[in-house]
Amino acid sequence: MSKILLIIQREYFSRVKKKSFLLITFLVPVLFIGMFALIGYLSVHQDVFSERKKVEVIDESGWFVNKLQNTTRLEYTFTKENDATAKANFIKAGYDYLLYIPASLKNVQLIAENKPSTGVTQSIETALSAIAQSNRLAEAHIDSAVLASAQKSISVEGLQITENGIKNAHVYASYGVGLACAFLIYMSLFLYGAQVMRGVIEEKVSRIIEVIISSVKPFQLMLGKIIGVGLVGLTQFVLWIVLSITLSTVAGGLMKNNVKARTEQMSQLQHQTAPTDAGAVVAAKPDNVMGNVMEEIESIPVVYVVSCFLFYFLFGYLLYSALFAAVGSAVDSETETQQFMIPVTLPLIFTFVLSQSVIVNNPDSSLSVWLSIIPFTSPIAMMIRIPFGGVPGWQLALSMLLMILGFLFTTWVAGRIYRVGILMYGKKASYKELAKWFFYKE
Repeated sequence: MSKILLIIQREYFSRVKKKSFLLITFLVPVLFIGMFALIGYLSVHQDVFSERKKVEVIDESGWFVNKLQNTTRLEYTFTKENDATAKANFIKAGYDYLLYIPASLKNVQLIAENKPSTGVTQSIETALSAIAQSNRLAEAHIDSAVLASAQKSISVEGLQITENGIKNAHVYASYGVGLACAFLIYMSLFLYGAQVMRGVIEEKVSRIIEVIISSVKPFQLMLGKIIGVGLVGLTQFVLWIVLSITLSTVAGGLMKNNVKARTEQMSQLQHQTAPTDAGAVVAAKPDNVMGNVMEEIESIPVVYVVSCFLFYFLFGYLLYSALFAAVGSAVDSETETQQFMIPVTLPLIFTFVLSQSVIVNNPDSSLSVWLSIIPFTSPIAMMIRIPFGGVPGWQLALSMLLMILGFLFTTWVAGRIYRVGILMYGKKASYKELAKWFFYKE
């Protein structure tokens, strides 16, 4: 046991003391939160960073003259020139686009020197469609206000029965957290498992392993490497979680104060203006959206989700890294690992692909339940289901028990291959060869 602890200590501290580890550990949460904050800011204020485009319009139908309203992105100017003349001269005249609307309203053209952007195209399509619909309704003597009222969509609020009564289910927050946890586990199993495999290959190729094996048993070496690298990953994730929660709490507090202040300002403005003031209503929407986002985030049971995440990360890693170590011991270079990596990683890839459609949309289906119980697929499938709640205690307990048993079993299998493969040089291993190594007697 003391030898295993020494190996764990060496693997752990040799990685944790690296400047790259410290840099990544402390910078990643800041960079991620900063990145999402910047994305949100740029999405809301995208008009500030884009120039207003000038659009020359030829309207042969007569439906859109003086009805296409200028926006922060587009400025419309109508012309009576024929289409051939306008097409030849609109760039020289200082326009970015030429919008040609034939009398039949078919084959409407948006012409530019370069390819028109999808954003501009969709904005013009939306504006033209709204005006055309209004005109058609007027021709049919249909009141557009009555039609709009009849077409008003119905929103459905998802609710959940809890011990404290009926509460908002916050489905979108569960959806996002589930996919995020599944993605993190998926990436971490590959990342840290590959570190174990590369470490084994490097020691084998450099022949250092021959010296180490003279002092410790192969199984002890393999187990020490697996646990040591696993603790590195666990340390990194714990620090990421603590830093992310701290930074998110501070950012959330500042955001709440900002939203509260803006809401109070809008409330005062609405008292001073008419109830039908469209500007006040539109301006209030971002605050309502931001408040809803904060409420969704706060609805997640952080301690429960984080605890399950750390468990499934740790034992998922231990299970797969044992197989990665066996693969590393069977080859002489990283390029030779592909034939063995596909069957090892296929359950992870299969579950991750399903998690984005089947599992996240049907977390309680029989397929989702079985995938969350089978050890090779449960780290991803169960972390999709947990944020949605409703996972029976017996399913969670059974899944965790099988994860532990799966780790012990794969470590035993990998250990029998590792003890032979680690000292095998110059021979390309096959599945038949691995089977022989497994049945070799001590």
